[in-house]
Amino acid sequence: MQLLSFDRLEPWQVPTAAYVHIPFCRRRCYYCDFPISVVGDRPPLSRRQAQAEQEFGTIAEYVEMLCREIAMVQADEPLETVFFGGGTPSLLTVEQLEKILSTLDQHIGITRQAEISIEIDPGTFDRSRLQGYKAAGVNRVSLGVQAFQSELLAACGRTHTLDDIETAVEWIHQVGITNFSIDLISGLPHLTLENWQDSLQRAIAFAPTHVSVYDLTVEPGTAFDRWYKAGTAPLPTDELTAQMYRIAQATLTCVGYEHYEISNYAKPGYQCRHNRVYWENRSYYGFGMAAASYVNGQRFTRPRKRREYYEWVQALQQRQGAIDCPVVSLDEQLLDTLMLGLRLADGLAIDPLVVRFGKDTIQQVLDCLQLYLQQGWVELLDQTGQPIEFTRQSENPSGELPEIDRIRLSDPEGFLFSNVVLTALFEQRT
Repeated sequence: MQLLSFDRLEPWQVPTAAYVHIPFCRRRCYYCDFPISVVGDRPPLSRRQAQAEQEFGTIAEYVEMLCREIAMVQADEPLETVFFGGGTPSLLTVEQLEKILSTLDQHIGITRQAEISIEIDPGTFDRSRLQGYKAAGVNRVSLGVQAFQSELLAACGRTHTLDDIETAVEWIHQVGITNFSIDLISGLPHLTLENWQDSLQRAIAFAPTHVSVYDLTVEPGTAFDRWYKAGTAPLPTDELTAQMYRIAQATLTCVGYEHYEISNYAKPGYQCRHNRVYWENRSYYGFGMAAASYVNGQRFTRPRKRREYYEWVQALQQRQGAIDCPVVSLDEQLLDTLMLGLRLADGLAIDPLVVRFGKDTIQQVLDCLQLYLQQGWVELLDQTGQPIEFTRQSENPSGELPEIDRIRLSDPEGFLFSNVVLTALFEQRT
């Protein structure tokens, strides 16, 4: 174990991205296993109610502790991206959001060109609150729609209605937030191909600059886990969810969205800069309950329960901001880099991999992927972007790697079978 102090990093190791976890939700969705705190159903607060909660409420207490954690960081490089995730960050008052951003700016710094994103759920905010978020610095929002059928929203345990979705998008356009994303989930119980195609078309009609398409995963301990078993009705079959994936890829790319990551599509110039930090395996700060940091080659995750997180922050203050956490091994770094980088349509550049992990190691990785190259799930490209052949190490006496510039998964089939490819890599390296 090493002692990690955030203010003693080399310049190249300093993160320029921060994730801020806001763990509060009106209720827990039936598919959710995230660390959250349920605050109950209610409409957006009036200004007077919001001020009272800001001073005395549970969310206010959390914001205060969150800012205490942030205040222990002193960094040389300002933030280029900030992402408020949850939970439901749109339950924050404007004043609470301003306080968090002010604390980040004071102790770390935020560049003028920073991407500042917030996840928002329909029905949890009004136009005034959204306008306040924008005035505070938010320039990107991610709207958690999930489905455009009332029965599917109810089946998921979502609190919003179709009218809430329409109103939320109208407000986004009215306040002038041009960079906004819509989230959809495929593979939901009772979801049909007709429903799925309808949801995609409705999303496109709202003209978002970004669309995220996630396949349902039935997580242990969730309501869905108690109700459904994988591969059984009313969950769609694997073949049907694969078809939904192909339909989403064809539909969204046909109208100008770039399929830049397994689950994400963007109009040119609107890829999520913050999420690319994760996929490129770069360093980042995490703040708040259950948030993870990756700093100086070390990963650390905060306690998942609110009271334990508060105790952790208080103990951290007594240690003057030092965190005791393990260093990520070179093999773990390699697997993380492959797992994350192969999610991107760009894939991974070979030369940096060779420099970081060694020629022999990357040759072994390429050997492992030979089967999937033959199946068309993996592609090797030269500097002009053209596919090239690959020779196994045993068939290559010179020991020199072929002139490979990049390695990537094919779209959509390679992306569809990414788990198979990544499992093979993990088994080889562990």
